[in-house]
Amino acid sequence: MRYVAAYVLAVLGGKASPRQNDIEKVLSSVGIETDSEKLKKVISELNGKPIDELITKGREKLSSMPVGGAVAAAVILASDAAVIIEEKKEEKKPTKEESESEDDMGFGLFD
Repeated sequence: MRYVAAYVLAVLGGKASPRQNDIEKVLSSVGIETDSEKLKKVISELNGKPIDELITKGREKLSSMPVGGAVAAAVILASDAAVIIEEKKEEKKPTKEESESEDDMGFGLFD
C-alpha cells in the first residue's frame, strides 16, 4: 500500500509516470526503506493508467469488501463493556445508611 500511495503522491507532484527513483525518493523522505521487487511490480501495474480511474476502481473494490463482521463485533464488545462498567458504578454507590454505618464503624459515641 505504501508503494501505491507514494506512486499517487509522485503523480500529484507532477510526474506523469513516476519511475522507481521518484517513488524511492518519496518513501525515503519519511524514513521508509523500499523493496525493489515490490516497487517494480507496482510501477508495472500502474504505469500509464490515469490516476482518477485507478482511484475510482479502488473505491469500488473497497466498497464491495465485507467489513460488517469485525466492526459489528467491536461495537458489541464496546457496548457490553460500557454496560458492565455502568453496572459496577451502580454497585459501588453506597446508600445513605451504608455510608453512615461505615463512617461510625458500627458504634456511636453515645451507645
